Amino acid sequence: MTHSDPHATVADVSVPDTRIAVAATELVRDTTDDLVYHHSRRVYFFGALQGRRRGLSFDPELLYVAAMFHDIGLGAEHRGSGRRFEVDGADAARAFLRGYDVPEDSVRRVWTAIALHTTPGIPQYMEPEVALVTAGVEYDVLGIGYDELSPGAREAVVAAHPRPDFKRAILKAFTDGIAPKPETAFGNVKADVLRHFVPGFTPGDFVEVIQDSPWPE
Repeated sequence: MTHSDPHATVADVSVPDTRIAVAATELVRDTTDDLVYHHSRRVYFFGALQGRRRGLSFDPELLYVAAMFHDIGLGAEHRGSGRRFEVDGADAARAFLRGYDVPEDSVRRVWTAIALHTTPGIPQYMEPEVALVTAGVEYDVLGIGYDELSPGAREAVVAAHPRPDFKRAILKAFTDGIAPKPETAFGNVKADVLRHFVPGFTPGDFVEVIQDSPWPE
C-alpha cells in the first residue's frame, strides 16, 4: 500500500525522497500502529534537529531508516524471539537494507543505532546516525534536552505527528512488547517498565548473579 506523505518537510527538516525511505515509511506504516509510526517519525525529526544543532554531519537516509525501525521489535511477531526488542528491530532493519544492496558499513550503522537506542551513555560517542537516533528517542520519550530545540520547531513536529496520551501509550507498548520475554530486560532500562506494570515481576540482580555463579570464590 502506498501512503501519501503530506509532511515530508517539518521544521525545515526533510524526509529523504529516496526509494529506500519511501519503502521504509510504507513498511512501518503498514505493520505498526499510529503510536509507533508517529513516534518513529518524531524521533527522526528531533534527531535531525539535534544533529543540526550539534553541527554533526549525518546521512539523512540512514538516520531515517534507523528511526523508523527502532521500535518495530515491540510488535507481536517478535514477542517469542527471546531476544531484546532492540535487537529484533535492528535485525529487521538490516534485512530490509540488504534487500536494497546497501553497503555493509551503512547497514552496520543502522543496526547499531537501533540496538543501542536504550543504552544511554554510549551512542553519543559513536557515529552521528547512532548518536542521533538515541538523541531523538531521549527527546521524544524522556524530554532530555527539551529546551535545546525552539518551541516553534518542537510544535511543528508535534503538529505533523501528534502525541495524544503518549506517556501512557508508549509505556503500555513497552510493557506489551517486553512482558512476554522479561529476561531480556535484565540490566537495561526496560526492567523499570516491567517493575511498574507487570505484577510479580522481579528484576534480575547483577550482584546476585555474581554471588550465585558456579565459581567457588
